[in-house]
Amino acid sequence: MVPDIVLNNDVRMPQLGIGVWRASDGEAADAVAEALRIGYRSVDTAAMYGNEPGVGRAVAASGLARDQVFVTSKVNNPDHGYDQALHAFDVSLARLGFEYVDLYLIHWPQPRLNRYVDTWRAQEKLYADGRVRAIGVSNFQVSHLRRLLDETDVVPALNQIELHPYLAQTELRAFHAEHGIATEAWSPLAKGGALLRDPVITGLAAKYGRTPAQVVLRWHIQQGNVVIPKSVHADRIAENFDVFGFELAADDLAAINDLDRDGRTGPHPDMS
Repeated sequence: MVPDIVLNNDVRMPQLGIGVWRASDGEAADAVAEALRIGYRSVDTAAMYGNEPGVGRAVAASGLARDQVFVTSKVNNPDHGYDQALHAFDVSLARLGFEYVDLYLIHWPQPRLNRYVDTWRAQEKLYADGRVRAIGVSNFQVSHLRRLLDETDVVPALNQIELHPYLAQTELRAFHAEHGIATEAWSPLAKGGALLRDPVITGLAAKYGRTPAQVVLRWHIQQGNVVIPKSVHADRIAENFDVFGFELAADDLAAINDLDRDGRTGPHPDMS
């Protein structure tokens, strides 16, 4: 059973979900269908990904009631601004085929445009109108979050950021904790590769009889992060879900924490 976290407006969200970044519409539909069959109850998509229709089809075909599946989507970068963001939400909702979205995020702050505050005010309207159950942001830095707190009314429920043992985001996560903002990790496995071959991770995988990916995902869970590993392969989808039958010891968590090296794999939010 996947534990829930409680967002700052008392909405409950599964701590583990499936992401569909870089999946085609058909791949996303198949991956989400398999994930829901296994037991996942949270799906993360975005207008930018181009696969909202596939996600919607999979949820509709799953046999699950709509309120049993927590679905996140996001405002695309070209749609910053109050009116543009409201229109973008209508388009996403139609693509998903839903009456509401559980969590709606600003995908990137795009500080060079200087419009994310207006975009957030559109988010606040969607929330006030009951069209979204919770609103949040993605890839926001402390400076961007401070501005929202200073100039708007609703504290973001969640910030989805690049986060993994090579990029622990300690300062940002501390700011989240101070202000009641949940932390969600994208690229939680650092896109695989070097992290999953790191001797600390492989050593712990051998110790616990788990895969390196399961060790890293378990680290996230015990840190309190929401985590959304992406896969379109049935075996990996199942592997990523099987992280609740063991617990990392405190010294092993500390060893993973020591891997932090500011190892960003994606663009820096101030530069994108």
